[in-house]
Amino acid sequence: MRFPARWALAAALLATIPLVSTRLAAAAGVDAAAHDAFWLWAGVAPQPVLARARTLYILQGQVDPPRRGGHGPARIIAQGIAVPRLRQGEVWLAYRAHTLRWPAEILPVILSQARRWRQAGNPVVGIQIDFDARTRHLQDYAAFLRDLRAKLPAEYRLSITGLMDWGSNASPDAINQLQGVVDEVVIQTYQGRHTIPNYRAYLPRIARLTLPFKIGLVQHGEWEAPEGLEDSPWFRGYVVFLLDP
Repeated sequence: MRFPARWALAAALLATIPLVSTRLAAAAGVDAAAHDAFWLWAGVAPQPVLARARTLYILQGQVDPPRRGGHGPARIIAQGIAVPRLRQGEVWLAYRAHTLRWPAEILPVILSQARRWRQAGNPVVGIQIDFDARTRHLQDYAAFLRDLRAKLPAEYRLSITGLMDWGSNASPDAINQLQGVVDEVVIQTYQGRHTIPNYRAYLPRIARLTLPFKIGLVQHGEWEAPEGLEDSPWFRGYVVFLLDP
């Protein structure tokens, strides 16, 4: 797949425009221009805010279970953009997972993609797993992540997304057991294109986490930080999921 001209322009902007610091999004609507960390998913056109990015989480694939009624192992489907040339900040390659039953060949595919990005000069620092692990299945997810961390080369960090109900329905200890396994958790405050309506009710216990965490926001969505959240020594900022205009 050829690298689209619009991505070439975005890459050029990333390499030449100065960085800016992260600022708090207003409750009236998340302004991507006030932030410097972004998710970039398939089918979303690049925006001028990418020029200020310090951190990008870029979708590169999806791990699907076998087709209904079919046979064989789970499979990885390539998604996202072709390999660009980004020269600044940090790049995480993101993978959407619909199953944790990964056959042995999936991780080599992911590592091969990471090598191609690095060989092109991109500052790839790690892999992010985007999996909707329900609270009651956190123990199974933790076991999967420990196994993945053991197999992942030491030069790659490991990031995961987290659901809002982790902070409300799970014991902080159940999440904190991931300390030393994952390098960060990004708690998503949205579903699809919209902020979860009662997101404020989920937030108080998140500040009790004792592993690095970020808060994931959706562009143009709602956000008002609860008191004390940003004072946590484990808080690492915000990540904005970009949308098409």
